[in-house]
Amino acid sequence: MKQKGTKPHAKETTGVISVTARGIGYVTIPESEEDDLEVDSSRLSTALHGDTVKVRILGKSGKRVQAEVAEVLERAKTRFIGTLLKKGGMWVLTPDSRRMHVAISVAPHTELKSDWKALVEMKPWTDAKKLPEGALVELIGPKGDNETEMKAIALARGFESGFLDQIEKEAHALAGAGATPAEALEKRRDFRGTTTLTIDPEDAKDFDDAISFKALPNGDYEVGIHIADVTYFVRPSSAIDKEAQDRGTSVYLVDRTIPMLPEILSNDICSLKPDVDRLAFSAVFILDAKAQVKERWFGETVIHSDKRFSYEEAQQVLDSGTGPFAAELKTLNELALELKKVRFREGAIDFDQEEVKFKLDQNGKPLSVHKKPRLATNMLIEDFMLLANREVATYVYDLGKKTPGANNLFVYRIHDVPDSERIEELSIFLRAIGYDLKTHKGIIHAKDINRLFKEIEGKPEENLIKVATIRSMAKAVYSTKNIGHFGLSFRFYTHFTSPIRRYPDMMVHRILKSHLDKKPLSQSELARYEKLSIESSRREAEAVEAERESVKYKQVEYMLDKIGQEFDAVVSGVTDWGMYVEEAHSKAEGLVHVRSIGKEFFTFERGRYRLVGERTKKTYSLGDKVRVRLAAADLESRTLDFQLV
Repeated sequence: MKQKGTKPHAKETTGVISVTARGIGYVTIPESEEDDLEVDSSRLSTALHGDTVKVRILGKSGKRVQAEVAEVLERAKTRFIGTLLKKGGMWVLTPDSRRMHVAISVAPHTELKSDWKALVEMKPWTDAKKLPEGALVELIGPKGDNETEMKAIALARGFESGFLDQIEKEAHALAGAGATPAEALEKRRDFRGTTTLTIDPEDAKDFDDAISFKALPNGDYEVGIHIADVTYFVRPSSAIDKEAQDRGTSVYLVDRTIPMLPEILSNDICSLKPDVDRLAFSAVFILDAKAQVKERWFGETVIHSDKRFSYEEAQQVLDSGTGPFAAELKTLNELALELKKVRFREGAIDFDQEEVKFKLDQNGKPLSVHKKPRLATNMLIEDFMLLANREVATYVYDLGKKTPGANNLFVYRIHDVPDSERIEELSIFLRAIGYDLKTHKGIIHAKDINRLFKEIEGKPEENLIKVATIRSMAKAVYSTKNIGHFGLSFRFYTHFTSPIRRYPDMMVHRILKSHLDKKPLSQSELARYEKLSIESSRREAEAVEAERESVKYKQVEYMLDKIGQEFDAVVSGVTDWGMYVEEAHSKAEGLVHVRSIGKEFFTFERGRYRLVGERTKKTYSLGDKVRVRLAAADLESRTLDFQLV
């Protein structure tokens, strides 16, 4: 892949290239405080978005240092999703990703169909004067069809819908032995006589977690957080385990779930369904009335869920004070509120954001959209899961501290402190729109973020500011090296509570079991678990991208038949070419082009994030409420165009 005509005396460096929709590349140099290097489209050579490249620095032009790609060191990906077209006797794939700036010529194949979506494997590409070549991997379906588009969104990020026959066969063999084989019950703590409940979304099919409750004579409470014992069934190095590693996580698109595990496991023998015995791995706590942990116990259990609640059903019982397990739910909610109170007092950040949910017809077309409610029962479950995750991580850390020289291998969920430069940029942005965020030389305290969030509560710009703040934060990831969790303000934190849908939770279960059995994993396992942690973090990020893309697709599809209608919106972004607005009901975002704003010229004031009319001095700023009319909707490009009313 090396380019001809290199200048040996020119300064070269390596980094990852990011390519914009306009075909301009930017290379981030690790550990450099300088701005990214800019690579003009004519100097990209065969580099594609995300590739690791060697670049030659050419010198400064304008505000940025210019560079050219000298060599592509590693491809970020070789499989691409797009639409097939036949041009002059040659088949090409136009990639869906706007960052993929070239088409791929596709080798002739009897299955090729014009205007159909396909998955193509790109062959090694070394000549920038020619289109890259590729071979058909899978013909997905006609462009614009819901099944095609949702499958394409998942495949673009490497998530397959089904499982290979070998994996399904292995899963059915496990199920054939039963959900509670006799040998599995011998040494387990029995909770089948203790009141146990699950509370999940109405449409949930896999139940990872259950809560047991018992009031004790002395006024304390025994609360058990029982988690599906997936690792009893899924053994290391099995075909199912290897597939779960590759997937890393279940993916939740608007209209479907792509599970990490075969459904006979995730929805049946591992799932904590009501009215049947199930194997669990549990964290059991003795709590006082203020939810302080007086005792804790971790181990394998057998449970029998008495009731499967949806969040809405449990909320109705809480609100009315009557119904099944009303007393238990009331006390559990009071304890959860105490846990939350302590968490925020110790510095946890309230990052709750609005989410939308679609009602779809049988063909996947969105009929309506509404904001997902955040009920007390949602938060009840969340607070007990946080308790279990924190206490498991603390327990393993304490084990290592008590036993000098012991192997303290564990997988943590970590969240680094925010980068000082990003925090300063956030502070400048907030001041420009009228808010003050206290920083201390680029260092920020959680209490100051929460103070800001309290100030913006209920205002049009609330979601906008929360999104900007989250983007300025580091991403939470998995690691064997603990640095704590900034957002939750926990010194020790892990993911223990969702092994049906997250591979890191399976890793945590295996490591914790090894510690409880006094057979800790060897030090040689450390590198393997760190590699798995990095890979799981990557797969999680790809799953989030797929989920967001499916929501965006449905938002635009929902608006298709509403051209000409008027909507309330809030200004969510301001640029040279116009302003982006977010429609209040569907949360769909679109562009109001600067040419359509008025009969005067509008100037973009970058430092103040606003557009200003040259003659009238009329301003449009981030967070402003506006009334807009939908002018156009393009499902293929996922874009909406609005006009001001």
